[in-house]
Amino acid sequence: MRIALWIGAFFNFGAALMFIFPVSLGQIAGLPASGSLFYNWLLALFIGLFGAAYAWLARRPQIDRSLVGLAIIGKMGVFAVALASWLVGVIPFRGFVVAVGDLIFGIIFWWWLRGELGVLRATPPSNPAVEPKRKVMMQ
Repeated sequence: MRIALWIGAFFNFGAALMFIFPVSLGQIAGLPASGSLFYNWLLALFIGLFGAAYAWLARRPQIDRSLVGLAIIGKMGVFAVALASWLVGVIPFRGFVVAVGDLIFGIIFWWWLRGELGVLRATPPSNPAVEPKRKVMMQ
């Protein structure tokens, strides 16, 4: 999973660059020209933040499952928006193909999270509030 998070971080950093430079890098990916750089830069900021979060998760001793869940929503959401945009003709096919990477990462993250949750269900609780209470004998 850590390798997928690192690759996802660089994938996002590359995508952020496409929105920072929409005329050059963005056109390579088939992104539409923006009416305002403000929106491109704002979007690049959020894409870069997700990338930074993936890098941060990859470096943590334990990967936070709730953040991986948020990453799944983000990746699948990007794919859904790209699919809808391609279907109505807002972006060309090559712009949609870039978003297939988000779908792949979303599936990888979901697969890992599902496996982690299965491990949690199979592991007995170690919470003292859940364990049976022992009677203490007074002397």
